[in-house]
Amino acid sequence: MAKQSAVRQERRPAAQSVAEASPVKLDRLIHERLRLGILSALAADESLTFNELKKLLKTTDGNLSVHARKLEDAHYVACTKSFEGRLPKTEYRLTAAGRRALERYLDHMEALIQAMRER
Repeated sequence: MAKQSAVRQERRPAAQSVAEASPVKLDRLIHERLRLGILSALAADESLTFNELKKLLKTTDGNLSVHARKLEDAHYVACTKSFEGRLPKTEYRLTAAGRRALERYLDHMEALIQAMRER
């Protein structure tokens, strides 16, 4: 039992340092795998079509549509719909707010990783 207490005491400072290193809460909207993928892909490319994102992220129409809409509602991505010939074309781009949110998220994750490595 004394050994367990020592282990718990050793872990507390690391947990505290994680909290101190990153007092901002994790952005739950971005933390979801597919939404993080969408934002990351759009950070690397100026814009991507619905079909390009779907292929890149290996997801279904429905999944991509739902998650892209959540990012749109948060003003993290902008969606433009047009026609190319007779075919509909949906294009997404990262907004300035989306880029800032992604950078905050990445900074937060880096702080957590750094704090854990310092343990």
